[in-house]
Amino acid sequence: MTTISTSSISLTTPLTEDQIAANLEVDAQQQLSQDDFFSLLSQQLAYQDPFSPVDNSEMIAQMASFTTAEGIATLGTEFAGIKEVLNSSQALEASSLVGKKVLIPSNITFLSEGGTASGSINSATGAYSTLVSVEDASGNVIRTIDIGDIGAGNQRFEWDGLDSQGDPAPEGTYTFSAYGTVNGTGEELATATYAHVESVSLGGGTSGVHLNLKGLGGILLTDAIEVAENI
Repeated sequence: MTTISTSSISLTTPLTEDQIAANLEVDAQQQLSQDDFFSLLSQQLAYQDPFSPVDNSEMIAQMASFTTAEGIATLGTEFAGIKEVLNSSQALEASSLVGKKVLIPSNITFLSEGGTASGSINSATGAYSTLVSVEDASGNVIRTIDIGDIGAGNQRFEWDGLDSQGDPAPEGTYTFSAYGTVNGTGEELATATYAHVESVSLGGGTSGVHLNLKGLGGILLTDAIEVAENI
């Protein structure tokens, strides 16, 4: 009896790029196309036993099954095309925001040299004696803005960029914190800020479209709450 030695054969040797390409080509050739299917069906009908012909319902079921599979594959391709169109549309929409301001779900704002900053307070029931404190990057409160009484919903406010001494605050990031009296109790209120859109990153795949905000980095287009003119 002849013994085959496998000592010189490595079962874990990875395939080369040419071998992988050849395998993919063979796989593609082995796929059954619509023309192949109907050719086989024609051959089946031509060589069927005349005394025991193929049942009509069985033949229709085969055709329906193949048509369904073919339709699903085509549908996947069409959905991919629709996704590309939607991504392009979203990118075009985002590009129109460059130079404008968007309201973002963050209480951190960026103050340009000699500029102003604005935000929005959200309250479900309204609040009395509302105050907004402005903190610098070190956590020091440099200004308190008296907003007064606000109703339910969003209340926009603006900081003139000055500290409590009336001097212009240096350029940088600042934090807004809002407080008010709700039903007789002091509460912190939800605050959002407006940011300047400098550019748009179109991205691709699942990364989505990003808005690049001056001094604050980027956010997803879908995270923007509101679009406003330069305010």
